[in-house]
Amino acid sequence: MADNLSIPVHKPRLWMPERIIFTPAALEESWGQQILARVQALNLPVEELPRNRLTGLRGEDERDTYNIAKRTLAVVTAPPSSFKLSPIPPSADWQFHLAEGCPAHCQYCYLAGSLQGSPVIRVFANLPQILSNLAAYEHSGEATSFEVSCYTDPLGIEHLTDSLAECIRYFGTRQDGHLRWVSKFDAVDGLLDLPHNGHTRCRMSVNAAPVSGRFEGGTASVASRLQALRRLALPRSQGGGGYPVGLVIAPIMLMEDWDEHYGQLLDSISEVLDFDCDLTFELISHRFTPGSKEVLQNWYPQTKLDMDEAKRSIKRNKFGGTKYVYTSDTMKMLRRFFESEIARRFPQACVLYWT
Repeated sequence: MADNLSIPVHKPRLWMPERIIFTPAALEESWGQQILARVQALNLPVEELPRNRLTGLRGEDERDTYNIAKRTLAVVTAPPSSFKLSPIPPSADWQFHLAEGCPAHCQYCYLAGSLQGSPVIRVFANLPQILSNLAAYEHSGEATSFEVSCYTDPLGIEHLTDSLAECIRYFGTRQDGHLRWVSKFDAVDGLLDLPHNGHTRCRMSVNAAPVSGRFEGGTASVASRLQALRRLALPRSQGGGGYPVGLVIAPIMLMEDWDEHYGQLLDSISEVLDFDCDLTFELISHRFTPGSKEVLQNWYPQTKLDMDEAKRSIKRNKFGGTKYVYTSDTMKMLRRFFESEIARRFPQACVLYWT
């Protein structure tokens, strides 16, 4: 059982940018000054820009621009538009952002085609204002969920910002507000002792070995992510964080021996989470848009990611956008497998959705 197993000690995967730039507006914010102190303590190079405009991020081509951006952290202020929240079903009631851009190198990146301009990692220095804005979106007397991982991996930059911890502390004081975040990184030490009050669900994004090994560059290994989730889920009395936790299995890909590979992944989860905990699953099949395919092929010209439209069905949204998804029969087959295999191994867990 869990109390007889020690938690392995390992060095977490940390992203260290080669260039950190601050806008004047960001330095006027108290949270911006806090981030400045953190990165200076890490002896990272800091530049103060003369104007509130990011420059010097374009390369000779799209791939070069991508490489420059992925080595850069820009500390800026969130624009006024970000204070008008959007719903994000089925993940949460609302989404908000502490940053935009991600330090990982996933060849199926969900942000490709979603964010405008260079994929530089932009951290918001006006976080206190962002958090104070959330109260207006809570539904009084009923739980209201807020997703903070739509445009970034918050744990992947946490050692530089402390912004995720600040969000957890904030939601720990709320009566109706609940925070949700997901990551492919594993540096969770700073989160274990926070006063979360059960109002933050910590999730790890995981995948089968052929997917994670080939397409998820710059991330912690799946094994390390699972150990990090274990630490978050373990009771405080056993050195853990006592958080509600979850697994996001995404993007689920049809590959040779897919059922064997995903079965092995579920077995690994079962071995690590071998104790009672508040556990959820979210299941997301692989999909892409014409725009994201073009961006991804510019970023990763040698990718082996299967984006053959001829093998997919077209799904249109209410705004006229086009998405390529697996065929109906394939989706039903995958869904049946995951729901039955999860129910067999994790009878107390809840599958929140399949998409």
